[in-house]
Amino acid sequence: MPQAAGEAERNRRACRWRHPAHGTRRLGPVSGDLLEVEHVTKCFAIGGLFGRARFNAVDEVSFTVQAGRAEILAIIGESGSGKTTLARMILNTFAPTSGAIRFRGKDLLEVRGRKRRLDFIRQIQPILQNPYEAFNPLKRVDRYLYASAVRLSGAQSQMARDEAVDAALRKVGLSLAEVKGRFPHELSGGQLQRTAIARALISSPALIVADEPVSMVDASLRMSIVNLFKRLRDEWQVSILYITHDLATAYYISDRVIIMQKGKVVETGPAREVLIHPQHPYSILLKESVLSPDDVGKGRLTLVHDGEAMRLQRMRNNG
Repeated sequence: MPQAAGEAERNRRACRWRHPAHGTRRLGPVSGDLLEVEHVTKCFAIGGLFGRARFNAVDEVSFTVQAGRAEILAIIGESGSGKTTLARMILNTFAPTSGAIRFRGKDLLEVRGRKRRLDFIRQIQPILQNPYEAFNPLKRVDRYLYASAVRLSGAQSQMARDEAVDAALRKVGLSLAEVKGRFPHELSGGQLQRTAIARALISSPALIVADEPVSMVDASLRMSIVNLFKRLRDEWQVSILYITHDLATAYYISDRVIIMQKGKVVETGPAREVLIHPQHPYSILLKESVLSPDDVGKGRLTLVHDGEAMRLQRMRNNG
């Protein structure tokens, strides 16, 4: 523990962390937005004892999610762009180095104590990338659902717990009878991810943070999960932060998009406008990296000798 504390202290000093008590985090007036991310930076100290440097995983990111109108906001970027670090700060598992994150007008650094944290968790829920990591393989799936019903929705009697769990499962196309008593390995990847979504819905959250929620699901099942997110927005008025590197699904379900590169927001706006007519060079590169059905039969793979290794290079046939 002393070693961990010392590492945290070195990170704090290296990144010039600014505590709210010093009056540097209240950057603007409290708004009526559901979520407000204002000039948020997350800095990590990297290197050893004799050579340390600062690395901004998230750099001056700002955006809002409106209250009163559910929407799906996609945060798009390649691995290392900072989107998962941003998600963790929104879920209040990381504290920003600078800037402010406010949920329903309250700075997340003020969410302290068991009662306040439970209230926060009820309103904002995560969905993880790998559903098999969300459940202990040695425990039955319904155990997690019942625990969420008791802790987050206040269901005390067995009947109330059954009703809360079954209602959440039916929203995702399942039922309590289908999952009760079953272990994670007894469900398909799609069923388990839908069960994870149902678990998040038990507390009736206002916001879901979904970090690459379809990347570990078979391609044949991805659209069922994506369509489920649209239903959550349209029928149950749940806003969703959809974190992905998949432009196709982002285009299909998103109202707005944010494109991140190396921790910075390089482009943002309505999903159709940004993804059809990108303006930033990185956004254009992302779009051009998506294989088009128009290219079918018009390319070839060529082996290129490069010293000790051999690389596969895809070459377009312009003829």
